[in-house]
Formats: sequence, structure tokens, C-alpha cells
Amino acid sequence: MKTTIEIADSVYRQVKARAALRGQTVRAFLLEAIGEKLALESKTEKGPSGWRAVFGKAPEGAAEELQTRIDEEFSRIDPEDWK
Repeated sequence: MKTTIEIADSVYRQVKARAALRGQTVRAFLLEAIGEKLALESKTEKGPSGWRAVFGKAPEGAAEELQTRIDEEFSRIDPEDWK
């Protein structure tokens, strides 16, 4: 399928230069770039959500703070309510 898009002259010059350095046509360069962008977005959309999306990315000390809050909440539970 063919389409027409407007690209700023300065951006087009960069695209053309990078494509040439890689031995590609502008068309091939753009198709590759668009494909990579779509793959990246698809990967992030299908990835984990909620807390799993940030697992291992928390700032240092955040786990200890979270554990403190959890302990505080559990300390409020009356063991008699579980019987």
C-alpha cells in the first residue's frame, strides 16, 4: 500500500543520511523504523501490568518501606476475627 506523509526537511535529511550510511533506501529505513516502533509498543502492551510491570525497578529502600506498611496493617488484624 502506498501513502503520503509530510516530513520536515531537516528530519528527512537525517533519515536520508542514515539510510545511506546503512546502505539502505529511505523506504527500507522507514519501514524498518516503523516496524521496530510497532514491535516495541506491542511488547510493552502485552507485558505485565500492575505491580508486575515495575518489579525490580523500585528505588532502593522501597521494599523495606512497603514491608513496614504491610506489617503495620497486619498488626491491626484481630486474630479472633479469623476464627
